[in-house]
Amino acid sequence: MTDVAAQSSNVASATPDTMAWDSRARRVVMIYLPLACFILILLFPFYWMAITSFKPNAELLNYKEHNPFWITSPTLAHLKHLLFDTSYPRWLKTTMLVAIGSTFLSLFASTLAAYAIERLRFRGSPYVGLGIYLAYLVPPSILFIPLATVIVQFGLFDSPLALILVYPTFLVPFCTWLLIGYFKSIPYELEECALVDGATRLQILWRITLPLAVPGLISAGIFSFTLSWNEFIYALAFIQSGANKTVPVAILTELVTGDVYQWGALMAGSLLGSLPVALFYSLFVDYYVSSLTGAVKE
Repeated sequence: MTDVAAQSSNVASATPDTMAWDSRARRVVMIYLPLACFILILLFPFYWMAITSFKPNAELLNYKEHNPFWITSPTLAHLKHLLFDTSYPRWLKTTMLVAIGSTFLSLFASTLAAYAIERLRFRGSPYVGLGIYLAYLVPPSILFIPLATVIVQFGLFDSPLALILVYPTFLVPFCTWLLIGYFKSIPYELEECALVDGATRLQILWRITLPLAVPGLISAGIFSFTLSWNEFIYALAFIQSGANKTVPVAILTELVTGDVYQWGALMAGSLLGSLPVALFYSLFVDYYVSSLTGAVKE
């Protein structure tokens, strides 16, 4: 009896260790390994841009003697060439101006449109919202030809103002659709109480709805800023002079001469150009996540 009791106690004491090992191994296989693969795939382009930016040309062009995934003799020559021998600081300034201007313009128009469609409830408002969203599905490769004609007629060709006015054509539809869904999550009873107290619609929008919709506005702003920053077709078609180009267009058209690719400067420009967007996301990531869960919950 004593031996049987001892064996059963040994089995009982071994069972938690087996279960713990099994759950730990399963957690590694099901969670940590896929997460590590995802992070590796996601961050590898940035790592490649970083090491290419600081590699001398001898290492970039000779993979037989130098490791392509590491830097032996780092250099700042590519960054120096990009910042002092090209118009990259001006390209970056123009891109920032265009992105901020088009984002604020799009948010202003989208907020008014979304509030009118969702809260005023006029006849046919659902179809108006659907029509605005369907306008977002029209590809820019079709629209840039008629828009180019309009831009030339208004005398805005080769001007950053042209991009600020054109970018809302594809930013407003999506932002309106996004804010319509967010305004739905705000209880309508709050606005009814304000109407009973004599507040106007603009006062309600400014003092009640917009403060509650800050996460949704930030989410729409992140979307607008990112698309404006990375847009290529309109910037290529409407801007001709090298000084007024945006970063996505300039690093491709100004740093490639014939069949010669300045890979170090190209990667340095791409890396520096991605930093403002990454910083923008990191500052407002909490608001962006909260916008996905709705506004005030009853």
